[in-house]
Amino acid sequence: MKKKERQKKLIDEVSINRKVSSSYLSEKLQVSEDTIRRDIKELDDQGLLTKVHGGAISTIQKLYHYNEDVIYNRENKVRIALKAIPLIEDGMVIIMSGGTTNLMLAKLLPNTLKATIYTYSLPIAMQLTEHPHIETIFIGGKIHRNSMVTIGIDVIQYLSKLRVDIAFIGVSALSIKQGITDEGYEVSLIKKAMIQASERVVYLATYNKLDVTLNYDVCSFNEIDTVVTDYDLENPMLKSYKNAGLHLV
Repeated sequence: MKKKERQKKLIDEVSINRKVSSSYLSEKLQVSEDTIRRDIKELDDQGLLTKVHGGAISTIQKLYHYNEDVIYNRENKVRIALKAIPLIEDGMVIIMSGGTTNLMLAKLLPNTLKATIYTYSLPIAMQLTEHPHIETIFIGGKIHRNSMVTIGIDVIQYLSKLRVDIAFIGVSALSIKQGITDEGYEVSLIKKAMIQASERVVYLATYNKLDVTLNYDVCSFNEIDTVVTDYDLENPMLKSYKNAGLHLV
């Protein structure tokens, strides 16, 4: 495998998993860990990922507002956004979490839509400011450098005072056994606060987030309102979720 191809595959792995170890990449790409470490350093220098102890994490979310071409699974996220838009009505008050799928939703909202949208994602807030009839309210706090979202007790306290019609929450992992989980403790707490503040919760999940479990609980499977995926509803991959009673769009 040539270096350029290997590094592209490395970026794809980091984009899918958000955080990967050098040992995992070494095994996956069938090269030495020294080679992986050199690749990670080069890609970090180019701003395509972030080098951390023992591996790499994705920095794609710093780039996607300015360069849409780097959004991983872009067509899948467009499909999800188009399926989610009919759930929104004029006059709604909405919360949106961070993530590239919600960013695509924000980008594709009809220009005629009139709504108020709260978000703690800086790129999504910036995208929404381009919409002619959306009142955008950015929830401030400490900014997480990699995901460009605000985190901390200030965000949770702000959300605890809201009562909104619908929340759109990006999914990091979904399984029948564990429900929705996340990789970050603080983000999981923020998503729980979003759920409490919302009359209805819609989870946006690309195919690679299904049958995955991460470290921190967001909500149990039985607490999930609606999941919008990029799969057609007749896809066999959704059969077990449908049999378990999940409302899919």
